[in-house]
Formats: sequence, C-alpha cells, structure tokens
Amino acid sequence: MGKNVALVLGSGGARGLAHIGSIEALEERGYTITSIAGCSMGSIIAGMYAAGQMKEAKEWFLSVDKQLILRMMDINLLSGNSLVKGQRIIQELQKVVPDRPIEELNIPCTIVASDMQSTEEVVFRTGSLFEAVRASISIPLFFEPVQMGKRLLIDGGILNPLPLHVVERTEGDILVAADISGKDSMPEEGTPNAPFKILEGAMAKVQQLKRVNFFSILDRMSDMQIQRNTILACQLTPPDVHSVMRQYAYNTFDFDKAEQIIADGKRLMNEALDRYEQGQK
Repeated sequence: MGKNVALVLGSGGARGLAHIGSIEALEERGYTITSIAGCSMGSIIAGMYAAGQMKEAKEWFLSVDKQLILRMMDINLLSGNSLVKGQRIIQELQKVVPDRPIEELNIPCTIVASDMQSTEEVVFRTGSLFEAVRASISIPLFFEPVQMGKRLLIDGGILNPLPLHVVERTEGDILVAADISGKDSMPEEGTPNAPFKILEGAMAKVQQLKRVNFFSILDRMSDMQIQRNTILACQLTPPDVHSVMRQYAYNTFDFDKAEQIIADGKRLMNEALDRYEQGQK
C-alpha cells in the first residue's frame, strides 16, 4: 500500500481550512505528501504547505476573527466589477509566508485559475506563488479579477473546484482528494455562501430576506455548478482516497471557526484513510 501522496485541495472558502486538518491526518498516519495542487482556498493552503510553513499558517488562521476579516477587506465598490480589490488579504498572507517562485517550493505545487476570456483553466507551476494564489481566489463579483497579459483571471473553482488531473504524479503514489464541496441540499435558512455577506450592513439585510430571492437563487445556481463539476472531476480522474465535507457544513466566510473546521477536516480525512486502508472506496 503506497505511502507517497499526490494531494489535491478543493475550493470552498473558509471550508478550505479543513485542508489543514487533512494534511495533519495524512502526516500523522505516516503518509508523505510528494506533490500538491489546489484552487481558490485550496491554492492558499497548497502554497503554504509547499513552502514548508504550514505550522505558521495554522497559527495565523487560528488567530483570525471577524474584525480582522473586515480589516482585510479593501472595499472596491467604485470599480463596478467587485466588492473587494483583494490585495490586502494577499499582503496579510505574505506576512506569514513570504512570496517565492512556485518552482522553488519544497515540493511540486500546482495552482489553478480560470480565464474569463478563453473560458479555459490556467495552470500555474512556475512564477510568483502569490500572484497565482491571487488569481485563483478571485471569487466573481467579490474579488477583483486579475489581469495577466491578455488573460482575465478569476476563481479556479469556477471551472474545476477539485483539480485532480493537474497535480504532478510520481510512480507508485496515491491520489488523495480533499473535497470540500460535497453534495448537499439547500439549507432552509437561505443563502450561507453569498459573497456580499462579509459586509456587516449586508449581513443584517440578508437575514431579513425571504428564503427564495434573487440572491439565494444566484447563490444556489453557483453551488449546484460547483457540486456537479466536483463530481465530474472525480469521475474523470478517480482519487484513491476521497475525503468529503458537505458544501453547506460551513459558510464561505466562517474563518472565525477555524479550530472547528480544521478538526472536522482531520476527522473526515482519517475516515477516508480508514476506508482506503480497509480496501473500501
């Protein structure tokens, strides 16, 4: 039974903190992560792990509260294309993990974004780590898109929320998927993931909206697309180990629940490893 792992970290906002727990579970059970790939929040954790600074990253995420989240929001309403510029969050992340060329990280790292112009995936294996991350986390309408030459880049999860097919492989390794967009029913309380909920004023208004409204419909359409694309990714490139967190387990901006999310990620990966080691799917 192989112990070398090609690890793929899916998109999903704050649920991506579960990836920290997934990594801890793998390492504690004697698995060696030899390559890693991710998109959106998964790209942040992938880059920090490949840089060898997962401990520092975990400590930082555990310190995040709602006040810090709001301070990192460089509001951009006048641009007309996003709520937030997105540079302030990158600056904060670089205080924890300094920027480096992707090709100089400790293990092969692949980061995925989506090109609005060509409607194609853009795969980063070289160049600035945080330029790639900034592109990969660009949630449409929330973060400002990233212009790179003729490309206009947005969240990698739009086209492929679990980029199993792009992670670098070595002979004899096992493919492990940390999937945080598992199939789920629409929650009765309404729209947990709408990006505008990060704004305090909007949060109060959202709570007053009826369950089915313009925003909840748009949000559900996006969730359905992500769920379906995740399922298709697993069908096209079946992982050996598949850890799954439900899509509505946590809200997109639940970063102040880091400890609980990390613990759940660790538990789910341990359960997936149990199935794998027992010869189950």
